Amino acid sequence: MSSTPHRTYERTWEEIENMLDQATEKMHQWKEWYEMCKSEKDKDGMKEAARNHKALEGVVKTLKWTLGEVGIDDPLN
Repeated sequence: MSSTPHRTYERTWEEIENMLDQATEKMHQWKEWYEMCKSEKDKDGMKEAARNHKALEGVVKTLKWTLGEVGIDDPLN
């Protein structure tokens, strides 16, 4: 059993662009959810929303890097 993942490299640029659009939209939704929870003083909801928003920021940055977007030199920084 190999520890190297099997990659097919079958994703199209269009699929990656669509995933970026979806991730960006979800990221904005989590930001809205955070603001709603904040106004309701729902600390648990705020934590969940902040965690998911931050995770999606990483996804968005990585997808932009994959697409070669100018200004995204390293998605890990």
